[in-house]
Order: sequence, then structure tokens, then C-alpha cells
Amino acid sequence: MPERLPRQSEDFPAWYVEVVKQAGLAEHGYARGTQIIKAYGYALWENMQAALDRRFKATGHENLYFPLFIPQHMLEREAEHVEGFAPEVAVVTYGGGEELDEPLIVRPTSEAIIWSTYARWVQSYRDLPLLYNQWCNVVRWEMRTRLFLRTSEFLWQEGHTAHARAEEAREEALRMLEVYREVAEDELAIPVLTGRKSESEKFPGAVTTYAIEGLMRDGRALQCGTSHFLGQNFARAYDVRFLNAAGEQEYAWGTSWGFSTRMVGGVIMAHGDDAGLRLPPRIAPVQVVIVPIYRSDAERSEVLEAAARLHAALSGNGVRVRVDDRDQYRPGHKFNEWELKGVPIRIELGPRDVRADQAVVVPRAGGGKRPEATAAVIAGMAAWLEDVQRTLYREALDFREANTHEAPDLATMRDGIEGDGGLWVGPWCGDEECEHKVTEETRATIRVLPLDDDAAGTCVVCGRPATARAVWARAY
Repeated sequence: MPERLPRQSEDFPAWYVEVVKQAGLAEHGYARGTQIIKAYGYALWENMQAALDRRFKATGHENLYFPLFIPQHMLEREAEHVEGFAPEVAVVTYGGGEELDEPLIVRPTSEAIIWSTYARWVQSYRDLPLLYNQWCNVVRWEMRTRLFLRTSEFLWQEGHTAHARAEEAREEALRMLEVYREVAEDELAIPVLTGRKSESEKFPGAVTTYAIEGLMRDGRALQCGTSHFLGQNFARAYDVRFLNAAGEQEYAWGTSWGFSTRMVGGVIMAHGDDAGLRLPPRIAPVQVVIVPIYRSDAERSEVLEAAARLHAALSGNGVRVRVDDRDQYRPGHKFNEWELKGVPIRIELGPRDVRADQAVVVPRAGGGKRPEATAAVIAGMAAWLEDVQRTLYREALDFREANTHEAPDLATMRDGIEGDGGLWVGPWCGDEECEHKVTEETRATIRVLPLDDDAAGTCVVCGRPATARAVWARAY
């Protein structure tokens, strides 16, 4: 039997670690801060990849690949960028038994090498836009690591685009932010806030960083994806110029955007309960598990034949379904295991069910155990899976709304963050001193400045007129 999980309300970090371990998602690698993503965890990531990749291609982007190693001088050409990543950079100084003539940076992100290459690819406005994405790993030397959420090496996609006009690049950054919002909400069932980052929180080298932020079940926020309007900063640093329609030289305008395996952790923390994972059906590796129940060889043959027929019918309808026919485990063990793994719907099938031409359906979220006719199971499964998807989203949205609070002043916000956490929304004057004061007193940061909020009111810290409404929270 799976080991008993810690209760979320008593020790959320320990609950998270045990879910990752017992559900077979990942384990620690041999080098500090690395992780081994196991098959079940990787299948989750593959389904997220597929959801993103479809949308990238539908919006005109193509996939390519750039090298893992970046000559050090390339990174150093954009001062703000290198300063922002300096503490996290891993450097290779030896190769083939000899000291390298120039150290190689193990990519923390790929703007430097990609914009160096774009300088060769772009000569005229006719060469633009460049709409590219790559799926890859990156390395950031994190001091405190946690599986999926923050590791020294992780998997992600990074989009890098170049444009002839500023407004086109900014529209691109916002378009990809919307893609991330759509995937988070429609596929991962995680409601997110969209907005821009404060100056102190933006990506090094960007003009504006946009982000989507989700709220996890322990009251902490999680940055779920970022999209950056780079202006001409990287084009100037790497000399990416083009001849415009008027015959004049100008620098290209850029964007970059990323979504990573930390979202496997996001799905765990946004939906899980004391029994383990609860996976949204659209990304679940196994959407339906059939657990045969029998006591004799005769019953075994009868039930397994019915399970195979049901499996064939469901899989023929596009359902990702598995029959758990392991004889070494009793049905109760299997029920607990698949509940821990978060499979959206479990089907229990015994001899009496076979003779009655029915099965017992057990949704992981949104409904209790119920018998259903076999024909109804086959015909209704797609709709039932969508019910689970909607239930998980609605529960996460209700949780976020119940844990979003107005901040009339710093003292109230400090007490609330120290208490139950959650999101705290209040007017902010835009001064970094006020921003840092909140962080010093609460350990919360500005997660987003919502794009459509007005700046009415006075700053919750200093009382001066507000320039924006800020969403504050402690975050991963």
C-alpha cells in the first residue's frame, strides 16, 4: 500500500515531497540540484508540451534548436542580462583534458546565442519577423532546490522573436502571454492572473516582463509563465540591424517567452488533496483506469475479457485508458495507488458487474461512486472527463477568490500574509522603496501589476497617490 501522506494543513512541503515521490513523478539526481523525471512525470510534461506546441504552430512559430554551450563573450555583451544571471551561471573551463581558451557558459537562457545568430540572418525588413521556439534544458545554479519547482537543470520552451516594428513585438509578447493563460486555464485547470512585473522583478534585459500567476493550495503564488518585450536592447547588444522600407538602417525589436517543468509542480500544488494528485483529464497520462475484481480463475477470465472489451471501446474513442491486471496487488491497493496518482476516473469491474452489463465509476473529483451501464460508460466518458476538468478549475478558482484580499494598509497586509497567506491587492505608488519595505516586512513580492486595473487610491505603504494596483504574495 502507498505510505500515508502528511496532511496538507499540517505540513504542505512534506506533503508535496511525498506526493512527488510516491506518485512516481521524479526523484533527486546525483549532482546537486538535479532531478530524474520518471516516466509518469515526464508523460505529464509531454502533454503540456503538446498543448503548447499546437498553439505555437497555430500562431506561426517554428521550432529549432541552439547549442547548450555559449561562448562567454557573447553573454557579456548585454550588461544588464549578464548581471541578472551572474549568480546562477555555470561555467565550463576544461574540456578534453585541457583548459579552454575561452570559458563556455552552460545556457541559463538563450537570448545571447540566438541574437548573435539573428545578426547573420537579418539584413532587410523582408527577413522579418523571425518567429522561433526551442524545446530544451537550461541550467541555473540554484542554492535552494525543490523537485520541479526550482532545480539547477530544468526543461522548458523558450520562444525568441524579432520584428520590424515596436508595436508588432509588444503585440507578440502579449499574444504569447495569452497562449500561456489559455494553456494554464484550459489544459492545466489553473486559474491565473495576468499582468506585468515591477521593474525590480522583470527579466534582466527586458523593457517589460508580463507574467501569469497562480495561487497554490498553501496560499503561496507560483509564476506560471513569462513573456518579455525586449525592445531593441538585445538587437543593439548583438548588432541585429535591418534595412527598412525607407532604405534606412534600424535595430530589430524583440521578444522572448518561457514555460517550464515547474508547471508539473504547479498542477500538483493547485489541485492535490490529502489523498494525493488530482490530475486534469486533458493532461493526465492515464485518464481512466479499469480495476478488475475477481476471486477465482474463472472469475478472472470473465472479468478480464470484459475489461479488455471496455478498454478497446474507450481507447477507440480517444480515451487514454489502462487496465490494471496486476495479480500481485489486491484491489484496495490499486484503488489507493491510482487515487494517489490522480487518475481522473477509476472504473471498478467485478463478476456481478459483468453479468449486469455495468461498471462502477469513481471520479477523482466532483462526484461519488456510482454504477453505470456499460453502454453509458462508453458513450458518456468524454463528457464525464470534461466534468472532472471543469470541477478542478472551478475549485481552484473558488479557492483563489476566497484567498484574495484587499489591502487597506501595510499593517493589515502584513498580518494577513503572516496568517493564511493568499493574494493581497492594493494601490502602490510605483516607488521601489515602498516595494522593498513590503518585502522586508512580509517576505512577499509583487507578483503582477494587472493590465486592466486602474490606479485609484493611495499607496498602502506611504499614502502617496497610486500609479498601479499591485498583487502581493509570498511565492515559490
